[in-house]
Amino acid sequence: MQVYSESDIGLVRSSNQDDCRTGIFPDGTAWAVVCDGMGGANGGCTASRVAVETIAAALQNGYEALTDEDKLHELMASAVQEANGKVYALSQEDFSLRGMGTTVVAAVVRDGRVYTVHAGDSRAYLISDGTVKQLTKDHSIVQELVDMGQITEEQARCHPQKNIITRALGTRRNLKTDDNRAEFPEGSVLVICTDGLSNYVTEDSLLAFVKTSKGSELTAKLIHAAKQLGGSDNITVAVIEG
Repeated sequence: MQVYSESDIGLVRSSNQDDCRTGIFPDGTAWAVVCDGMGGANGGCTASRVAVETIAAALQNGYEALTDEDKLHELMASAVQEANGKVYALSQEDFSLRGMGTTVVAAVVRDGRVYTVHAGDSRAYLISDGTVKQLTKDHSIVQELVDMGQITEEQARCHPQKNIITRALGTRRNLKTDDNRAEFPEGSVLVICTDGLSNYVTEDSLLAFVKTSKGSELTAKLIHAAKQLGGSDNITVAVIEG
């Protein structure tokens, strides 16, 4: 397993409110956490930083190589909930941070399986056998409109409310997350990203990049593509290669 990550401020924003942590446990298990903060420069940066630091520490302190997959997912979910509590508490203690929050995608790849826990509109894509599958589902107003059949996926890409999310870590005392488990065949690639990438790079383009690039070259090319197409937001990408 190999894991890579890169974050870029983009072409418009004055600060980078995204954050990311990645690593590999001694048994070869790979993990990554990607967050996209909100709540102004100070709040957004604080929310994403505290979230990734808390989740990364919880995973590193609680991971056991022999843990079964149910307990592994419990560890991931509890790590995200711990981060939610910390970010929410900070927002209540400091008026300047009131209302801050962050999206989150936490992912672990082990023994031919990928596990994710997420909230918000940052995404995880599994690229395997020449296909792309989005493992996460956006928690957003636009996604709800798509689910109700009121707009198409294509219309969603340019909808004026596409950046309004319905769930975020740290905005409430309790956070509801979604989880996913999927097969991760040998040679698969997991791409986790903030909407600074997914708003610009389509699944077809993502597949094309994965077919021709690997590792840090892949993260760099994806970020470059998002900037070439507009780069209006911070862009963060984490890649786990099997």
